Amino acid sequence: MNSNYLSAPVPSKEMPRGIPYIVSNEAAERFSFYGMKGILVVFMTKYLMDSSGGEDFMGPDEAKGYYHMFTSAVYFTPILGAVLADALFGKYKTILSLSIVYCAGHLALALDETRLGLAIGLGLIALGSGGIKPCVSAHVGDQFGSSNKHLLEKVFGWFYFSINLGAFISTLLTPWLLATYGPHIAFGIPGLLMALATLFFWMGRKVFIHIPAGGIDFIRETFSKEGLGSMTRLFIIYAFVAMFWALFDQTGSAWVLQAEKMDRDFLGFTWLPSQIQAINPIMIMVLIPVFNGIKTLRWPGVYALLNRVWRLTPLRKIGIGFFLTVPAFLLPAWIEVQIEAGASVNIAWQLFAYAIMTTAEVFVSITCLEFSYTQAPKKMKSLIMALFLMSVSIGNLFVSAVNFFIQNDDGSSKLMGADYYLFFSACMLVTAIAFIPVAMRYREKTYIQDEESPNEA
Repeated sequence: MNSNYLSAPVPSKEMPRGIPYIVSNEAAERFSFYGMKGILVVFMTKYLMDSSGGEDFMGPDEAKGYYHMFTSAVYFTPILGAVLADALFGKYKTILSLSIVYCAGHLALALDETRLGLAIGLGLIALGSGGIKPCVSAHVGDQFGSSNKHLLEKVFGWFYFSINLGAFISTLLTPWLLATYGPHIAFGIPGLLMALATLFFWMGRKVFIHIPAGGIDFIRETFSKEGLGSMTRLFIIYAFVAMFWALFDQTGSAWVLQAEKMDRDFLGFTWLPSQIQAINPIMIMVLIPVFNGIKTLRWPGVYALLNRVWRLTPLRKIGIGFFLTVPAFLLPAWIEVQIEAGASVNIAWQLFAYAIMTTAEVFVSITCLEFSYTQAPKKMKSLIMALFLMSVSIGNLFVSAVNFFIQNDDGSSKLMGADYYLFFSACMLVTAIAFIPVAMRYREKTYIQDEESPNEA
């Protein structure tokens, strides 16, 4: 490790100096990812070309199938990134190297509108984006020691805020770019933002805490009784979280296709179908301080208020989120019933579903980020984050399999209209109920990085 880099947190009650670089990197990277991902279904069903320049559009079920297959790949490759970071190169080098691969994927999408360009671009993005995911969130936690660990919850909240700031701006902008300028520009702008994200991260190298790769110690800890026990306990939790992601990530596929059939005149604008997803990140940015508290307004926060009447553990938060996801998916089922009856349904009804789903996301996703870091042994932080992200992969793989299975030879679907949403709502309800006894039996054990003594710094 370069002697100019700190290899352990120093005792301090202040915010670590590297956090602004990580947060700005995350905002730009998430702009690039959600901007690209937000227009994928529309691109595949309306813009995809063959090698001769002719139309090669996908049908709705095929597009949803490939969309969720890509999303599954993005959240499976974190295992590779985690092993590279925790065992071989450390988080910083792994993030920087795979970010370049990520940029190459955006370039391929921007240059080639065919299925070949789509496959190469999405493959490189899945490797780059997925590979850095567990490393970045674990790198956030590595900046803290026991003296300032009380700031972790706040920082993970702001980390998630930066994710959604980037997602909000790009989800509004890229659908407009696609409709106005076409795929080259719409995919190119997110690529430029990914290049900026890589630059921001590199600029913070001298103030980051660079936790060395574990090497053989990583192998020993991973396969020790403690390491295997931690992975087993957490993966059981993640298996339930997978169903949440199966429903949540359909806001970028099934809900976009549903929005095309709705009255999208709202607040004086006619919204593009892909732009409706922007309500999720803007709601997240509003809900994070509402849930965590606002000191200047003397607002204790939803969590603090709930905790006064019922001790709010991380697993109880996740369970609440599971149950909230059920009505969030029942609303689109009702919308489908209205559309099939020939009624015009305003997009405000889908926005209401987004509000419920986003509240569920606050309970589930942010809680899982912090919980995964604190429950991971010290040399396994990225690996445990990768296991958490694998829950997203499993959930999307399930949705992809369902969408390929329900396609009939004549182009129709085995789960038409409301039945599609009712099927997934039922799956989520069963998952939420089954999670209760599992959460009650889980025993927490917290691990935080050791601090460097003042004379070592």
